[in-house]
Amino acid sequence: MKKLFFIFLLYPLFLQSALARDTIENYSVSDTMALEQSKSILGNDISFYFGNTEHPPVIQRFVTFGTSNKTNAFNKTDKEACQWVFLSAMKELRNKARSVGANAVINIKSNYRDNLTISDTTFQCGAGFLIAGVALVGDMVTLDKADTLTNDSSDYYYE
Repeated sequence: MKKLFFIFLLYPLFLQSALARDTIENYSVSDTMALEQSKSILGNDISFYFGNTEHPPVIQRFVTFGTSNKTNAFNKTDKEACQWVFLSAMKELRNKARSVGANAVINIKSNYRDNLTISDTTFQCGAGFLIAGVALVGDMVTLDKADTLTNDSSDYYYE
């Protein structure tokens, strides 16, 4: 009887730790940007350059802007939830770029839990039982579009 009582008392502790999962993973920028909904969500008026990806010359710098987005992850795979919240964060970067008159966001980095991570190919996402989160930081700029790079699929340039 004592064993049953202790199991009953300890069960909530085990349950709480299972529900408090926060798995931090890297996901592909190109896979997410290739999704059907990414083009409809982000449009094509703002260009995005991740990490240290080469871009045309900067004509004007406006501001560095950060996002911290969360989404409901219930009944979704970590990848699905992370891709969705990534697109929400990208939409926020796009809206900020539009509001300041920029035509591009460069040097986009992950900043999940204030851990700045630079990658040309991946973004970082924290996924738990109920919530997934992505934090991004990028520089709002005007690029010289006359000196446009070729849109090679290996440079993760999105226009």
